[in-house]
Amino acid sequence: MLIPVNPPNASWPGLSQGVILQGNGIFLTSGHVGLDEKGELVSGDFETQVVAVFEGIGRTLKAAGLGFESVARIVTYVTDYEPGMVDIIRRVRSRYVSQEKPPASVLIAAAALYDPRVRVEVEVIAVVP
Repeated sequence: MLIPVNPPNASWPGLSQGVILQGNGIFLTSGHVGLDEKGELVSGDFETQVVAVFEGIGRTLKAAGLGFESVARIVTYVTDYEPGMVDIIRRVRSRYVSQEKPPASVLIAAAALYDPRVRVEVEVIAVVP
């Protein structure tokens, strides 16, 4: 059974921010972009967007009864890729995920995301105890 998960102010018509696959112990998120708690796109530089993305993922994990310690895999999509982005992503991500047991990770340079103002989108797979 699929259980949709949407934190407050984060539901979009036709999709869930996350889905628990009940019985399998897996939680999947949709791609998260740099939105504030009201669901508005944050303004600012790349790092500001990355922080907002991880804050949003945290809200979705919390709505599912999970935390970053449950994250097994992170997939990050960026536009206008530059090598310095990796350091920014790692620095921000290290504030949220375990450095002793870091999740598997993928970084993909994308031609574009759904809105030209969006520079980064992240999805995660987490384990449901």
